[in-house]
Amino acid sequence: MKELIQKLRGATGAGIMDAKKALEDVGGDYDKAFDLIRERGLVKAEKKAERRATAGLLESYVHNGRVGVLLEINCETDFVASTKEFRELAHELAMQIAAMDPADVDELPVQQYIKDPSIAVGDIIKQAIAKLGENIKVGRFVRYEIN
Repeated sequence: MKELIQKLRGATGAGIMDAKKALEDVGGDYDKAFDLIRERGLVKAEKKAERRATAGLLESYVHNGRVGVLLEINCETDFVASTKEFRELAHELAMQIAAMDPADVDELPVQQYIKDPSIAVGDIIKQAIAKLGENIKVGRFVRYEIN
């Protein structure tokens, strides 16, 4: 059971007790526990959506010297803004913007995620909210392309 808890924690970012409870709730089935934690995490993400996100960072991305993106992504604290997971999310979103050219910050979350078209970009953001425990919002972005 300890190994499954650790594996589940590593995959989801859930706490020990959350992972243990999820495994107990589904009779030790790892896949079902993973889905359960994801569902519960998304519920937690919805609750955090109203919290102010005033920290964050700027992420830049240039693809083949022809398309460039400057992205402002916000979270609640500088501590989370400095984490590897938050920086990776910022990079993934900048690549998404470069590839898919969303019209604005409202269109971005509803787009299909370029690395996994079965999920939306908004779901990627919600997963990060659940894992990092803070509200995360895309503040603004600019995309340039050489014609």
